Amino acid sequence: MQITSVQLKNFRNLIEQRVELASRVNIFYGDNGQGKTNFLESLYFCAMGRSHRAVSDLELVAFDETEAFLQLKYSEGGIHVHLGANKKGMTVNGVPVRKLGDLLGNLIVVMFSPEDLDLVKEGPGVRRKFMDMEICKLSPLYYYELLSYYRALRQRNKLLKSALMNKSLIDTIPVWDEALLSHGIKVYKLRKKFASEIGDIAAEIYEKISGGRENISVVYKPNVTPENFAEKLSRSIERDLKLTSTSVGIHKDDLLIQINGRDIRAFGSQGQQRTASLSLKLAEIELIKNVRGKNPVLLLDDVLSELDEKRQGYLLSSIAGIQTIITCTGMEDVLKKIGQEEAKVFRVENGVIEEG
Repeated sequence: MQITSVQLKNFRNLIEQRVELASRVNIFYGDNGQGKTNFLESLYFCAMGRSHRAVSDLELVAFDETEAFLQLKYSEGGIHVHLGANKKGMTVNGVPVRKLGDLLGNLIVVMFSPEDLDLVKEGPGVRRKFMDMEICKLSPLYYYELLSYYRALRQRNKLLKSALMNKSLIDTIPVWDEALLSHGIKVYKLRKKFASEIGDIAAEIYEKISGGRENISVVYKPNVTPENFAEKLSRSIERDLKLTSTSVGIHKDDLLIQINGRDIRAFGSQGQQRTASLSLKLAEIELIKNVRGKNPVLLLDDVLSELDEKRQGYLLSSIAGIQTIITCTGMEDVLKKIGQEEAKVFRVENGVIEEG
């Protein structure tokens, strides 16, 4: 899978740009705050239907403008996006996207930014998001199960709050319990499968980077299982009524990442944590290749500057055959590692992207 061209209008500070991308490596360089990450964000948005950093889509529209347009062509078709104050419109190969699940899996990208290096040391919510975003790329049906689960969760929590004033509403809680069970168990099974598969691949990668001195394991740590979910919901009802929120369920899951059997979050060094994060992101690429039978597009947002020479070398040697878009402040060092003949170079300054 490869992106061939991108046309942008009023997307953040990229007012009017058209970029033709090379099939292998594309380097976007320039000072901070010039628009490099904005360009990567536009690619991510076309693939995922949302920004990886903005809270609202309106943040993506250039200042003093009312709408923005994206047009992306890739090896399997094209994606058009219209962002405005009143609505968001997207099409894939000319067909309107009615639901986000219709978009996911068409253009597959893997984004790696400095924030991803915190994947293993932040709270469970970061790792749940990682699981959810990656499984959506592998199985768009997962998105609908997850969406239905959280819709039922919101309704149950709303009911718990209302029951403070109207006790008779407590009798209707089992209706939402059934919805949580139905969708939550399906999410559980897909998360468990994902954790096992990505864990096996990450273990091989980590062993190579560490020279075989350490072993990594990735274990799904569910809050509930299909066998005990119903019982836990029933037993927690009194507590949930007091808290006015649901205290058990797959929305409390986590991934346990261990080095030589010890929790890396508590006992791992910064180097071990970064190697683990890098291993997981590279494992994500391999898993997509295995499951979907195609290479994703790799987006590297100023990651190389955060890695030491050894980890840089391993990352760059692992992306052979994958279209890669790299942002950096200085291109010389990156070119030395990749090779001049392998890369197409773009300079970004004040929202203007120029080749060369």
